[in-house]
Amino acid sequence: MEQFTGKVWVLGDDIDTDIIIPTEYLAMKTIEDMKKYGFAPLRPELAAKIGQGDIIVAGKNFGCGSSREQAPEVIKALGIRCVIAKSFARIFFRNAINNGLLLIEQPKLCDDITEGDQITVTVNEAVDYKGKKYPIASLPENLVEILNAGGLVKAMRKQNGL
Repeated sequence: MEQFTGKVWVLGDDIDTDIIIPTEYLAMKTIEDMKKYGFAPLRPELAAKIGQGDIIVAGKNFGCGSSREQAPEVIKALGIRCVIAKSFARIFFRNAINNGLLLIEQPKLCDDITEGDQITVTVNEAVDYKGKKYPIASLPENLVEILNAGGLVKAMRKQNGL
């Protein structure tokens, strides 16, 4: 099983796609241009503070709102390794997997965690925080393959020998 450790950024409930990447920045040419505005309506300083391999832990309904693909792309471009939340908006969940961003549902971690702390994720098994294990559901093998390839298009290219 894949395992990684990262610094945690804590967000609340109902983090919608307009918070993840506001509408006014969607006209920018690249995700790299957009990423510095990630989470700006909620915490304008956050995008600049996120480091490679960091982890977002959030409440319920993460990714609600419009179905813009730029939202998971911006999160990934910021260097976030995965998002752990009580629940995800369904269209966001699919867009994130299709773009190679790991999402993990865990109902209790958000209530216990402190921003800036470290957690260790064992994919398809558990999240370890201060010695306590928070169980997580296993993702189906086909979704793991998409994530490991870096997204749906890359997975299909690999599957088709391209």
